[in-house]
Amino acid sequence: MTKAEPLLAVEGLTKLFGSFAACQGIDLEIGHGEIHALLGENGAGKSTLVKMLFGILAPSSGRVLWQGQQEDIISPAAARKLGIGMVFQHFSLFEALTVAENIALALDEKVSIDEISHKAAELSKAYGLPLDPAAHVADLSVGERQRIEIVRALLQNPKLIILDEPTSVLTPQEADRLFETLFKLKAEGRSVLYISHRLEEVQRICDRATVLRQGKVTGTCDPRGETPASLARMMVGGEVATVLRDDEAPVGDVQLEVRHLNLRPRTPFAMPLKDLSLRVRAGEVLAIAGVAGNGQGELFDALSGEYISEENDAVRIRGRSVGRLGITGRRLLGAGFVPEERNGHGAVSALALSDNLLLARNQSDARAFLSGGWLKLIRHDAVRMATQRICEVMDVRKSGLDPAAGSLSGGNLQKFIVGRELDRQPAVLVVNQPTWGVDAGAASRIRQALINLARAGSAVVVISQDLDEIFEVATAIAAISEGQLSEIYPAATMTREKIGLLMGGMHGLETANAH
Repeated sequence: MTKAEPLLAVEGLTKLFGSFAACQGIDLEIGHGEIHALLGENGAGKSTLVKMLFGILAPSSGRVLWQGQQEDIISPAAARKLGIGMVFQHFSLFEALTVAENIALALDEKVSIDEISHKAAELSKAYGLPLDPAAHVADLSVGERQRIEIVRALLQNPKLIILDEPTSVLTPQEADRLFETLFKLKAEGRSVLYISHRLEEVQRICDRATVLRQGKVTGTCDPRGETPASLARMMVGGEVATVLRDDEAPVGDVQLEVRHLNLRPRTPFAMPLKDLSLRVRAGEVLAIAGVAGNGQGELFDALSGEYISEENDAVRIRGRSVGRLGITGRRLLGAGFVPEERNGHGAVSALALSDNLLLARNQSDARAFLSGGWLKLIRHDAVRMATQRICEVMDVRKSGLDPAAGSLSGGNLQKFIVGRELDRQPAVLVVNQPTWGVDAGAASRIRQALINLARAGSAVVVISQDLDEIFEVATAIAAISEGQLSEIYPAATMTREKIGLLMGGMHGLETANAH
């Protein structure tokens, strides 16, 4: 019996950026009707590989076989013509346009809006992806926005769909519905290349997995015969440290308090905050769950001072009213902040790591880096030493002693930004999506560092869409939905189902229990 010809085969695929090999001699096969996982650490080469498969990057060498025939995929349009669709981790939607109009912009052929609306409605019904083609994107949840991306990929009638971290913005209930859709696609003989750091999902839905490490394939396996721990070991080449939490650690005084915070939207598509209150004591980690777009960014801005409150007493740090203070004033009181967006917000990509460290220091913190009398001079040696210390503590992997921030992989840049704040030993730390898009090893290191900071007597607020992360680090849990915060519950009393209901807007544990 001969082996069935794969839908897609990759042979010796290599991509060089100068002398650096992002992908090196990669071999990969995806069968018809197969859900195939692509696993690896940040910087392992996953994004580079799928960009070559979708025509965004040209390979330096190697070849791609599509149904047995060698193909040069020179553009996304060429990939779609073959039958390859892709749903990116970052959505590319215009909020002011309707669902149908957004779909039209992504189609290679000119089709009337009425025809698109009809086909989209049929597809969304057939695959359990309910959508209103006439709805404006700005009015939709993140889960609904992802459905748009999937439906417009399906409108191209693909044989292979590439999904990049598709559940990172979904509630557990929405993720379950997505999996049902993937199983339906599989039953039709379509294939899925599934990229995820959530290893439990990979075990649950994937038929095979290919593991990349440092740009090379290190193995393939049936994930259903593995454990999350064994898959993580394959990805990182060793044991992933277990996150350790001390649930008996003592708590101290309130370090961060929010009192009836209301925040008007700054843009037509921003989420207002409504009568939001919380308290976090020294030694506590308050995790705030929520689906993206429900006010997490606005809450972070209000806590960090990027957006000033109308009431000075609405936010208090270490007993001081700071609602009218900006970021520097709050940092001077001992607060630290890690935003969601790494490039451009957390770091300046074109600047060296040492320069990014200096930029993030306020007047009191920067004194260790200055010398001289009234004409202060920067002690670059001290800045570089501090940068190196942070990189060693957080295991930041980089090329060169002091490279540009933009040259680091996403996970390594995230470790540096978190480490930069931890190096100050802040009394209050607010971090938004601390391990978003980060591999298992880096996530473990970051989560343990947050727990250790709280254990040392700081108050920590973690805003996260990752329920695994929330259960690992939190001593208390709340959920934000449409700008409103639920009650705060002890982490030990919560389940994934209860959090999912709270994320969906059922703000009351009694209501959640009733379901």
